[in-house]
Amino acid sequence: ARTGARHALATNSGTTALFVSAGALGLREGDEVITTPQTFWATVWPLVARRCRVRFADIDPNSLCIDPTTIEPLVTEKTRAIYVVHHGGQAVDMDQVLEIARRHNLRVVEDCAHVPGGTYKGRPLGTLGDIGCFSFHSLKNMTSGEGGMVTTNDDELFRAATNLGRLRAWGPMVERAEK
Repeated sequence: ARTGARHALATNSGTTALFVSAGALGLREGDEVITTPQTFWATVWPLVARRCRVRFADIDPNSLCIDPTTIEPLVTEKTRAIYVVHHGGQAVDMDQVLEIARRHNLRVVEDCAHVPGGTYKGRPLGTLGDIGCFSFHSLKNMTSGEGGMVTTNDDELFRAATNLGRLRAWGPMVERAEK
């Protein structure tokens, strides 16, 4: 209700929310994902586990968030998504990111672990891209001791995330054990 997203799916952690997102997007070996190096390793781990090629854009020195002007030069025919991290309470310049994604038919995942309740131009973070991922770990800005959440306004992505079943409750170990 706080984000206004059409769908929200509870997970056992923010890391699992990121794994669920990668699965819902259908990312696979050889796909490229552009993200920022200014993040916790959990943002990239689901991508590496799926054998995606991670391409790092630069950061804006003022916000420490991904610098949208450094994203587009990294886009290739194999690029499938952009993972942004709203860092330290600062929102990424989502207008530029979403325009790049639109031009290249890319998905956008928002890592919102550091901005629960945050907004961008009056819109709740975690609802601007295709998927928002939240963490409620004890060291985060808003905590429940542990837990995470996936938000989306896309019915198909929600169905795909929900169909991942045990992954959202037990995490990446289940996915590895099932292979």
